[in-house]
Amino acid sequence: MTTPNILQYESKIWATADLLRGCGIKESEWPSYMMPFFALVMIESRLVRMFDLLKAEIGEEALEDIPQEDLIELIQDRGQGYNVYIFEKNQTLKDICHNDKSFDIDFEAYLHGFDAETKDLLGVDAAEGEKFLDIKGIIAKLKAKKVLLGYTKEWSGIDLKPFDNSAITTLEEHIKRRWADISAETAGEQFTPDDVIGLIAEIIASKIEDSDRLLKIYDCTCGGGNLLFGVEDRIKAKVKRLTQTFGQDWNDALYALAKIESRFRLDSKIEHGNTLTDDKFYNDEFDVVIANPPYGVDWKGFKKDIENDKTGRFEYLPSISDGQLLFMQHLISKLNALGMGVVVHNGSTLFSGDAGSAESNIRKWMLDSDIVEAVIQLPTDEFFNTGIYTYLWVLNKNKPVNRRDRVMLINASEKFKPLKKSKGSKRKEVDEASRLEIVETLARFVDNDYARVFDKEFFYFNKQAIRLTNVDEQGRTFASRLKEGKTSQKLSPLKLENGERTLTEFTITEYDSERFGSLAEVYEQDIKPFVSSLDYKEQPLVVTTEKALYSFDADQETLIKEGLGKREALGCGQIVVKAAFKKGTKTQPERIEITVELTPDYQKDYEIIPFHRDEAANWAEIQAFMAKYITKPFEYLENVVGVEINFNKAFYKPEKLRSVEEILGEVTALDEELNKVEKGLAL
Repeated sequence: MTTPNILQYESKIWATADLLRGCGIKESEWPSYMMPFFALVMIESRLVRMFDLLKAEIGEEALEDIPQEDLIELIQDRGQGYNVYIFEKNQTLKDICHNDKSFDIDFEAYLHGFDAETKDLLGVDAAEGEKFLDIKGIIAKLKAKKVLLGYTKEWSGIDLKPFDNSAITTLEEHIKRRWADISAETAGEQFTPDDVIGLIAEIIASKIEDSDRLLKIYDCTCGGGNLLFGVEDRIKAKVKRLTQTFGQDWNDALYALAKIESRFRLDSKIEHGNTLTDDKFYNDEFDVVIANPPYGVDWKGFKKDIENDKTGRFEYLPSISDGQLLFMQHLISKLNALGMGVVVHNGSTLFSGDAGSAESNIRKWMLDSDIVEAVIQLPTDEFFNTGIYTYLWVLNKNKPVNRRDRVMLINASEKFKPLKKSKGSKRKEVDEASRLEIVETLARFVDNDYARVFDKEFFYFNKQAIRLTNVDEQGRTFASRLKEGKTSQKLSPLKLENGERTLTEFTITEYDSERFGSLAEVYEQDIKPFVSSLDYKEQPLVVTTEKALYSFDADQETLIKEGLGKREALGCGQIVVKAAFKKGTKTQPERIEITVELTPDYQKDYEIIPFHRDEAANWAEIQAFMAKYITKPFEYLENVVGVEINFNKAFYKPEKLRSVEEILGEVTALDEELNKVEKGLAL
């Protein structure tokens, strides 16, 4: 008999929400009502299927001869769960729903008939703390709406028994996608589209061979397991390889869904908790890592834990506003010596953070370690809750020799087919033909019209700091006036004028008690604001000393010294006025001290310069750049090497300019047309 297409159940499952709508439950709350019941029918179908297989293996008559205690132990040894009603009373949820009068009691007994772990995951006895799927709370709400029996009947009519685990995973992907559409979860956090899962699986499958060796696959943010289990199923369909899946998530409900499904897979291990602060697989390494960690989600809630992490997995700590690169570093730490991975991120992991920032340093560390094989730009409108560009980072600790220290960028932004009907923000999908083409491009590792291979240093750059010395109109700087070892010329002012106010006292020990309560108040409320407002470039500022007047000529950008009938340009510089409040000592009273000095006009600047892996060539490139573009005197300061991956730079195509002849032809045509209009007006 042909097994029906499981996706025909999608509409039937979604139809259960009609009853929720009818009793006034908000659409945004539907996933929390549907998840526990979907899990319930999935568990029951797996247990019934397992029992039927057991009967087929042993024979129904032989099974009846087995003592009940031995039978229970035999079932429990399979590790897929247990239910008293299913195995001892031969009743299912559908049977319980037949009797309206005893339904409440029977349903309660049916739920409590599950094994302890299943009850925990469903939230049968949930009170405080982790409630996972919280079926107890949902039942209470449905009872209050007087629709518990009707809602349960709807679900009891969904028979998933004929389908294997892979088919149920496919159904789960579609149902969870619908939940993602209406949930308020962070964009991309809950669900990875089926076509992206397919592409990830194709990439991984292309790099592994048939073998008797176990392939261990790990997802550190596995959610409900659709990416983890979807990749496993697709790999097994392409490669003869025994697989084992490992996953962790701290969303209660999604973890519970993944955990329930894992029990029907060979030795799959799913754990609950925050991967970044409590890695449940801290002693394990894996052949394959995959993940679609949340985008742009901050980690300030567990900042201390991350900062005090003792595992050594975090080389650098990125901005607290986005934890994506924390997950990336964690995943790299979980790879074994020959491991590979594919990780989904948004664009911020490619270019956020300046040279020297943690984000740039993480990218540099990854490229220095030669673990990045490729980055693939996916189309926009690919995910259900966001329309942004997303990227697949292909990691490989076992690069072929010809790929060492090289990275391929694949611009697959046009490799899609439009959906006939949008699904939330998802309007495109990377169809099978495109997926195979992308994988083939990665396998060939040569340039084509949408992919390029770069030496990793292409993504590095020098951020060279320099101290510029500004000069006046004649190219002069006040620095040339200073004696060797001196950084400024201190003045002994008698008077300071800015057009609005004149200061003649530069050490103030007395104050007007009618205006101020203390000398400290004079400083905070009068002198400090006044000094801060002085701007020798924007308003006239004249400093009078015993021998000369000093000012700044903004037109010539130079300091001016006037005295004994002589006006002298001192070169570009600054008039620096400072004020400080000094507390009294045994030898000195409390006072306000105002100082004035002339300094060169220095300016710190940064230049972005291409990077060379050879130190001498890199230094020569920096010097050549400075000689070409910097005309003012300068000193080299620190140099920081940054890393960013810029798809626009890699795939930029300049717009083709029109010929002069074509433009002149258009101008002539417009002139002729204008002349005709003018002649018409003249008539």
